[in-house]
Amino acid sequence: MQQISVSPVFVGRGSEITELTDALRRAGTGSPQAVLIGGEAGVGKTRLLEEFLERAAAQGAVTALGSCLEVGAEGLPYAPLAAALRRLHRSLGAELEAAAAGSESHLAQLISEFGEEDGEPNDEYGRARLFEHTARLFERLGAERTLVLAVEDLHWSDRSTRELLAFLVRTLHRSRVLLVATYRTDDLHRRHPLRPFLAELERLRTVQRLELARFDRREVAAQLAGILGTAAPDRQLVDRIHRRSEGNPFFVEELATSFQDGCGAGLTDSLRDILLVRVEGLDEEAQRVVRIAAEGGSHVEHALLAAVLADDEEALIEALRAAVGANILRPDSEGEGYRFRHALVREAVSDDLLPGERHRINRKFALAVEARPQLVPADALAARLANYWYHAHDPARALPTALDAARAARRRNAFAEQLGMLERALELWDQVSEEVLAHTLRPYDWAETYPPGSCDEQGGPGEDSGRIQLVDVLAEAVVAARRCGDRERGLSLAKRGIRLVDEAEHPVRAAWFRINRARMLGNLRRSGDDEEIAHAHRLVEHLPPSAVQAEVFALSANSAMLKNPGPEHIELAERAIRIAQEVGAASVEVHARMTLGSLRYDVQADAEGGLAELTGAVERARLLGVPDLLLRGINNLASMQRGLGRAEEAVRLSREGLDFADGKGLLRNIGTILTGNLAESLTDLGRVGEAAEVLAACELTSPGGTHAEFLDRMRGELALLQGDLHAASTMLAQARAANRIGQVQYSVPISRLAVRTAAYAGRPLDARAELLAVLADEGRTGSESDVYPLLAEAAGVEADSRGLPQAEAGRPQALAAIAEAAAGLRPRAPLQHGWARLLEAELARAEAADTPEQWAAAVEALRPTGLPYPLALALLRAGEAEVQAGRREAGAELLREAAELAAVRQDRPLGGQIAALAERAGLSLAPAGKAAAATAPAPTAGESFNLTPRERDVLRLLARGWTNRQIAEELYISPKTASVHVSNILGKLAVGGRGEAAALAHRLRLFPDDLAPSGR
Repeated sequence: MQQISVSPVFVGRGSEITELTDALRRAGTGSPQAVLIGGEAGVGKTRLLEEFLERAAAQGAVTALGSCLEVGAEGLPYAPLAAALRRLHRSLGAELEAAAAGSESHLAQLISEFGEEDGEPNDEYGRARLFEHTARLFERLGAERTLVLAVEDLHWSDRSTRELLAFLVRTLHRSRVLLVATYRTDDLHRRHPLRPFLAELERLRTVQRLELARFDRREVAAQLAGILGTAAPDRQLVDRIHRRSEGNPFFVEELATSFQDGCGAGLTDSLRDILLVRVEGLDEEAQRVVRIAAEGGSHVEHALLAAVLADDEEALIEALRAAVGANILRPDSEGEGYRFRHALVREAVSDDLLPGERHRINRKFALAVEARPQLVPADALAARLANYWYHAHDPARALPTALDAARAARRRNAFAEQLGMLERALELWDQVSEEVLAHTLRPYDWAETYPPGSCDEQGGPGEDSGRIQLVDVLAEAVVAARRCGDRERGLSLAKRGIRLVDEAEHPVRAAWFRINRARMLGNLRRSGDDEEIAHAHRLVEHLPPSAVQAEVFALSANSAMLKNPGPEHIELAERAIRIAQEVGAASVEVHARMTLGSLRYDVQADAEGGLAELTGAVERARLLGVPDLLLRGINNLASMQRGLGRAEEAVRLSREGLDFADGKGLLRNIGTILTGNLAESLTDLGRVGEAAEVLAACELTSPGGTHAEFLDRMRGELALLQGDLHAASTMLAQARAANRIGQVQYSVPISRLAVRTAAYAGRPLDARAELLAVLADEGRTGSESDVYPLLAEAAGVEADSRGLPQAEAGRPQALAAIAEAAAGLRPRAPLQHGWARLLEAELARAEAADTPEQWAAAVEALRPTGLPYPLALALLRAGEAEVQAGRREAGAELLREAAELAAVRQDRPLGGQIAALAERAGLSLAPAGKAAAATAPAPTAGESFNLTPRERDVLRLLARGWTNRQIAEELYISPKTASVHVSNILGKLAVGGRGEAAALAHRLRLFPDDLAPSGR
C-alpha cells in the first residue's frame, strides 16, 4: 500500500492565508505588494505557498514559481527568476513574448527562450539595464491581471537575485504584481547576507513579513488525520507525535511515516540523516561535546556539562561556540545552559551513540548530580537523577530513584509523569535482587486508601514492615493512571493487580483493585463495572471496618444512584459514612456524603435536604484539598442546581470547576462533563452564543473522550436552535453512539433532542416512537428535571399533529403513556412545577380541550424561574388560546413577549411558530405603541420557506392527503406539473416525503382552516 507522508488536507495557516489573500487583493487594485515568509526548516512554508498559489490561480491570477538552489554559500545567479520566467513562457507563450517586445536581447540574459543576447558590454550599466527591462516585463504582464511571482528558499539566494528582487519591489509602483518569497529562519546566522536584505525591505510600506509558527496539538491532529486517512487519530498517538515533533509539520510527516511502518513514533533513517548533517560538519572535539550534551537532557546546564566533561574550560567554550555557531545548540534565555535547536536533533545525536557509550555518559551525569545536587534545579533533581540512572542501565540505582521521582511528581499534581516513573519501577522490579530491594526501598506515602503491603488486613505492622512490595507500586500506578486520565492503562494495571493478589488471603487489597477497575470501566462507558463492584462488595461485606470497606459501600450506593436507586441505597451510603468516620477515611466519607445528597434528592424527593447535604460535602472537600473529590462535588452540585432551575448558580459552579481543573491539570479527567454542564446552563439562560464558545473552546483543548455524548448532544441542541436539521441529526447520532451503555443522565436528554428534531422535521410518528421507547424502559426513566420537558414536548407533538391522518392511529395510547409517566413524577422546584402545568395543558390541547386558564397557570408558574424557555413556549400557547377566545389584544401581548424571549435564546424554530401564529391571526409582533410603518412586516410562513403562491396552493392540497392527479384536476394543471411542484416543495421544506411535508404544514399551522382531514 502506498504510504502518505504529506497530509492531503491543508491544515491550519488560516491567518497566513488571509494575509496573503489580502495582499493579493491590494495588488489587484494596482498597488504592488511583497510578502516575506520566514520559518524554520520543515514548518510548512512550501505547503503554504503551494496552497496560496493554487487559490490565486483560481481567482484568475497568473502565477510563477522559482526556487533558489543550494550551491555552496551562495546560489546560481538569477536562478529563481529564470525558473519563474520559463514557467511563464510555457504557460503564456505568445502573451509573454508580446510583453517582452523590445527587451528580448536583455531578457535573454535570464533565459535563452527570449533569443540571443545583443552583445552589450557587461559593465556596471548592463545590470541596471537588465533590471529595468525585467521590471518593464512584469509591469506589462500585470497591466490587465494580477501576477504572483513566488521565490522559494531565499536563504540560498545569490546576491544578484536579491538585488534584482529588491529593485522590483522598489520600482513596480502601479502594476498588479505580488511578490512572495520564503526563507529559513534557522539558517540565518548572524552574518548571513539575507539578514540586511530583509531588514532593508521590511522598512518599505508595501512589504509584509510573516513568521510561520509550529502547529499546535489540534493542528497536528488534523495533519495526522489526513496522513493516516482517519477522521480521528488515536489521542495517545497525537499526543506523542505532537510532543516529539514539537509541532514541526515535516517532523510530523516523518514520524507518521515511521508509525505506518510499524516503528512507533521513532526517527526514520532519512530524518536522522538530515538532522545529523550539521553535527557531522563540526570538528571532533565539538562533536564530542554535542554527543555528551545530548544525554544531558533537552536542557543542560553549563556547570553540569563542565563537571561531566572535566576538560579544560577554554576548550569546552570553543567547542560550545562552534556548536552554537552551527545552530545545533543555542544558549537558553537565562544564559546558564544550552538547548538543542530542536528536540529531534538531540534525539538523532543520542541515537547515533554506541550503546556502551551512551550508558557511560549517563553514569557520568548521574554521579556528577549525586555528588553536587545543586548543579540542577531542585524541582528537577529527582526526575533528572532517575533518568540518568535508567539510561545508565543500572537497575539497582534506577528503581529507587524512579520511585523518588514518582513521589516528587505526585506532590506537584503531575500525575502523567508520576505514572511514567511508576511504570518504569514496575519494569525494573524483576531486575533487582531481593537483598537490594530490602535495603534500598523505603515506605511510600500513600495517596489513596489502598492498604500497603507492609500492613496486614487489620492495619497493623506485617512481616515486611519498612519496605514496599510490587503490588503496592501497582496500586499507586492505578491511581496515577486514573488521575491523569489514562484509564485504558489504569484498567490494565488494575487487572494485573487482581491477578497478583490472593483474594482469600488479602480480600481487602483484592476489593480495592476491583473497585478501581470498576471506576475506570464506568468512566470509559463500558460494561462490567456493576460486576466488579458486586464482587468487591462480597469480599468485604463481613470484614471488620476499614477504609476500603467504606469505599466499596460508597461506590455501590453511587453506582445505584445513576441507575435505579431505592431506600436501601440511602442506608448503604449512610453505612459508608459511619465506617469512614470510624476509621478516619475523610475522603471516603465526603464521597459517600455527596452520594447521599443526590440520593435524598432523587429517592426521597427532598430537594432542599439533598442540596444541603451536597453543599456541605463540597465544603468538606475544599478543606481536604483533594482535587478530584472537590471536582466531583462541584459538578454534582452544578447539575443539581440546574435541575432546580437555578441556572445562574450552575454557571458559576461550572466555571469554578473548570478553572480549578485547568489549574490542577485535570481537564482531561473531568473537564468534559463540567463543560457540558456549563453549556447547558448557559443555554437555559438564553446565552446561546456563550454556550457555543464554551463548546468550541472544549473542542480546541480536547480535554478527553469521556462524556462525549453530553457535548455532542449539546452541539445538537444548539444546531436545532439555529434550525440546522442536518447538523442536529448528525450530533444526535454521535451522541447515541457515544452513550453505549445508556446512562439515564444522558439517554433521557438525548431522547428529548430526538423528539424535538423529529417534530421539527415533520416526523411526528418518529417522535412518538422515540418517546414510547423511553417510557417502555423497565429501568428508571430519569429525574424530574429531564423527564418533565420530554413528556411536555412529546405531548406538544401529539397536539400539533392532531388532524393528521397517519398520526391519529395510536394517539390515545401515546397520550395515555405520557399521562401515566407524569403521574409518577414529583415536582420539587418552581421550574418543575411550571413544566408540570405546561404538560397538563399540552395533554389537554392534544384532546382539543385546553383552556386559556390552563396556559395562564403554566405562564404564572414559569415566570419566576427567569428562564426564557419553557416560558416562551407557554406564552406562545397562552397567546394562541387568547386569540381563539376572541381576546386578540391580550393574545398579541403574550405573543410579543414570547417572540422577545425566543429571540434572546436565538430559537429559530420557536420564533417561526410565533411568527406563523401572528400571521394567521393578523397580529403585529411590533412592540405596543410602535408605528407599524417603522417595522418591516414579518414574512409569511410560505415566504419564510420561499414558496411561490402556486406552491402554497399545492401544499395545502398535499397536506389534505391528495394525490398528484387530484391536485392537478383541482388546480387545472397537468399531473406532471403537479409532480414538479411537489418535488420543489419537498426540497424547500427540507423534508423526505409527502407525509413529512403534510406533518410540517400541520405543525406550523400553515393552513389553520384545513386542520380536519378532507379528501375527494
